[in-house]
Amino acid sequence: MCITRDERTPQGGPLFPLLANLLLDDLDKELETHGHRFCRYADDCNIYVRTLVAGRRVKRSVTRFLEQRLKLKVNEKKSAVAPVDERPFLGYRLREDGTLAVASHSLERVKEHIRQITRRTRGVSVERVIHDLNGRLPGWVRYFRYEKYGSVFRGLDQWIRRRLRCYVLKQKKRPYTVARFLHTLGVLIERAWSGACQCRRCWKASQHSAVKEGMTVAWFNVQDLLSLMQQFESLQLLRKPPYTMSTYGGVGGRGT
Repeated sequence: MCITRDERTPQGGPLFPLLANLLLDDLDKELETHGHRFCRYADDCNIYVRTLVAGRRVKRSVTRFLEQRLKLKVNEKKSAVAPVDERPFLGYRLREDGTLAVASHSLERVKEHIRQITRRTRGVSVERVIHDLNGRLPGWVRYFRYEKYGSVFRGLDQWIRRRLRCYVLKQKKRPYTVARFLHTLGVLIERAWSGACQCRRCWKASQHSAVKEGMTVAWFNVQDLLSLMQQFESLQLLRKPPYTMSTYGGVGGRGT
């Protein structure tokens, strides 16, 4: 019997994963019957096969099963057949060697959050900005602790420090106050003035050697800025290596 659905559950709500699991349990059993390897969370599902040709065949059969048997509509815009490292899943992407990496859209999303927190027009102290960063970023690191390599966290640390240097320079406003500030941090007065003369262009000045000499990594540590790389390394000591799987192609999609 076919039942017409007049209302929908908001995606992301607490009830959504439960209802998705109830509806898609039959899909799990269907995939297991055919011996497919797959990962599914709520309505996000990646199916792993050996070739792209097999991926296209499986996509057609799965789409037919969802629409004809389960009466669900498949979102074709979010469904695709592609090499496994091109299909993100829950914010991660799977490399061909079976290890996990942060997906590019996840990295851009957290960078946008950081841009909002460190925007130069906020009008709050740098201590408040660092406090806001420390409140948001540790959870992001914990979620992506299964990233195989730490280069993404090291790169974010460097980028965050540069944005904070830019924020401080913008607050100081005039070359004189910038030079005096850098001098109090131990920079020779001549070098301090060299960096201060660039402060009109804050983003470029944030990479000046005198500015970096004053606002060092140690200085940011004193300001209680949490290091994403250090958090990542500490998490590696607490966890066991995750299960990995090496495959070539994958089918990924989402039903709505």
